[in-house]
Amino acid sequence: MIVPLAAATPATAQTRTLAYVTNNAADTVSVIDTATNTVTATINVGSDPEGVAVTPDGTRAYVTNSGGSTVSVIDTATNTVTTTINVGQGPQGVAVTPDGTRAYVTNSGGGTVSVIETATNTVTATVDVGEDPRGVAVGSSVYVANPGSDTVSVIDIAANTVTATIDVGTFPQGVAVNPDSAYVTNMNDATVSVIDTAGNTVDATIDVGDSPLGVAAALVGGANVYVTNATSPGTVSVIDSATNTVTATIPVGSLPQGVAVTPDTTRVYVTNVGSDTVSVIDTATNAVTTTIDVGESPVGVAIGTVPELEQPRTPTTLTLKAEKKEGKGKDRPGVLGVGDFTLKARLTAGGEPVEGKRIEFTTDSTPLCTDTTDSRGHAICNVPRRYDSEACYTATFAGDDTHGPSTVTACAKNQYGKPHHDGDQLDHSSMHGLTQAPAASTAHPTIRHNH
Repeated sequence: MIVPLAAATPATAQTRTLAYVTNNAADTVSVIDTATNTVTATINVGSDPEGVAVTPDGTRAYVTNSGGSTVSVIDTATNTVTTTINVGQGPQGVAVTPDGTRAYVTNSGGGTVSVIETATNTVTATVDVGEDPRGVAVGSSVYVANPGSDTVSVIDIAANTVTATIDVGTFPQGVAVNPDSAYVTNMNDATVSVIDTAGNTVDATIDVGDSPLGVAAALVGGANVYVTNATSPGTVSVIDSATNTVTATIPVGSLPQGVAVTPDTTRVYVTNVGSDTVSVIDTATNAVTTTIDVGESPVGVAIGTVPELEQPRTPTTLTLKAEKKEGKGKDRPGVLGVGDFTLKARLTAGGEPVEGKRIEFTTDSTPLCTDTTDSRGHAICNVPRRYDSEACYTATFAGDDTHGPSTVTACAKNQYGKPHHDGDQLDHSSMHGLTQAPAASTAHPTIRHNH
């Protein structure tokens, strides 16, 4: 009797950390794999893309198109735009709530914020804020920088209403939040305003470089805040959030603007509008370690942990033959005694042998041995005679990154170790097992007999 078993469980899906860069003059988004710091895709979006934000689950990126009054929604698995959403005039910044349910878009031409419901990708509310809103960040509330009125608007997420308006420096641009504070770059003052989010008051003002634009907070531990200074020329100020002091100034490319920190806080990515590059800063040394060429006039950058698109694995087939050998047992070392079996498995893919793969042999979930397939796809296990001849024997290939799993079971059913199947009389010298179809196949098991 032949008993097929369930296929091995595939490996857990992997993730990648990717940086999405908006190329304003090229109407594209560059996708950077942060593991290799190479551009792996270039995606066409709307006109004059500015801001970008990635959902917490990493499945989508939202891009504001300032020239088209739209938001492009990118499917990160396929690197394609799946939806285009109409918003207000001149959209600039975009931020997604921590639960991923909403995206907030600043419309600089209308003095409003569009609230997008991410489940349906529709605008469900429009909130009036200050003049010429640009930067936006989401913490316990939504913080919007209004350079036209030198203020920050605070939006209640539940009600989508402005609950506070805070005076900051001159011409505020970017905003970032950590658990306790909001950091706002004041372009014309060369300062950063630090807002206490509990009371919505400015409790510190920090001098940075000239024309600060972008700002990003390292949320793991909340240790540092990074500010791009567009005309210093081209630097990043590092602020210690515990003391609100600048601890380092790092030269980068020309006209730096966007800035984002990796989830593990080990690197910072900075867009250089004037040099069409992205600078990668090592946070341990506060030095640029890599410069990446991207599209023309890169402005925004966002980093997300994106699910790895599972690649299809080659289906495999595993066959099993249990051979009963006659011998003199103890009198001839190395020769199987009466009742002993040799299990012979063969692993193939597309009819061709698969070499160098680990095969595990078990009986009733008890490990027997393992072997690696040879050039013919064969793996062998000698079964000790202490195991009952009426046992079932299983060979399993767990699969790997390129090959799918396979498993097969063969059972001997009489006291002499002879195979038995529905009354068939088989030669006692060998027992052939099931040719197991791949996990996704609907092929029926077949039984081979050797008479």
